[in-house]
Amino acid sequence: MTSPARSPITTHVLDTALGQPARGLAVKLEAQDSAGAWTELAARTTDADGRVGDLVAPGSLQARTYRLSFDTGAYLRGAGRPVFYPRVEITFAVTAPGEHHHVPLLLSPFGYSTYRGS
Repeated sequence: MTSPARSPITTHVLDTALGQPARGLAVKLEAQDSAGAWTELAARTTDADGRVGDLVAPGSLQARTYRLSFDTGAYLRGAGRPVFYPRVEITFAVTAPGEHHHVPLLLSPFGYSTYRGS
C-alpha cells in the first residue's frame, strides 16, 4: 500500500554506462483518457540520486494507463555522449491505484531497460 505522504508513482533513472544516478534528466508523466488522448500530469527533473518522487499527489491515483517520458537525448548530449534513443517512453497500466508504482529506467547511450520496482 502507498503511505499517505508518498507519491503513488515514482521513478529512478540509473546511468548504467557510468554506474551512477542520472542527475538532471527531464521526466514527464501523462495519463490517457478513454478516448486515447494524453494529458500531462507532471513534469520534473531527476534529483542528485536520479529520482523523482513527487509525480502524483497521494490518494489521487486512478486505474488507467499512464506514460512516463524521459528526455534521454538532452541528458546524453549534455554530457557529450552519443544519442541513439533521444526519448524513452514507458507506458504502463495501473489496475490497483492503492499500490505504489515504482518505474525505474536503466539507461546507457545504446540501450535501456525498465521494470516495476517497489
